[in-house]
Amino acid sequence: MAENPTRLVTVGHGTASEPEFRKLLEGAGIRAVVDVRIAPGSRKFPHFGRDLLERWLPAAGIEYRWEKRLGGFRKLPPDSPDVALRNESFRAYAAYMRSSGFALALEDLIRQAGEQRVTIMCSETLWWRCHRRLIADHAVLLDGIDVDHLMPGGNDDLLP
Repeated sequence: MAENPTRLVTVGHGTASEPEFRKLLEGAGIRAVVDVRIAPGSRKFPHFGRDLLERWLPAAGIEYRWEKRLGGFRKLPPDSPDVALRNESFRAYAAYMRSSGFALALEDLIRQAGEQRVTIMCSETLWWRCHRRLIADHAVLLDGIDVDHLMPGGNDDLLP
């Protein structure tokens, strides 16, 4: 069986400055950022607002697009079968992952990741505390795609 060359990267902007975040992306060879926040803005860190990201990322040679269909903060259905997930937000997102909207958005993301080095971005720095974790798990377990998680300080984690 041939190894899948497609690779996905995740990153959380956290409290990074624009130059710090740009350096992290450039150091990882990122060519495109797919914003997976349901509401792409930040009062505390305005440089991570959609309007500014649409300007400064392309100026740095990095494409930007907002993908609302992959955004978090979904509503938990009362009949959720995802009881193994203790976090209610994760259960709600897991339920959403069975929707056609999620499937189509993930298909678009995987296609893009096959063409260029792309990262999905949210605000939470720690990938295991973010819905990026569930997107990554899907990519690894169901799509056979390796996932790297960019971390502050240039460290990254590989999900086998």
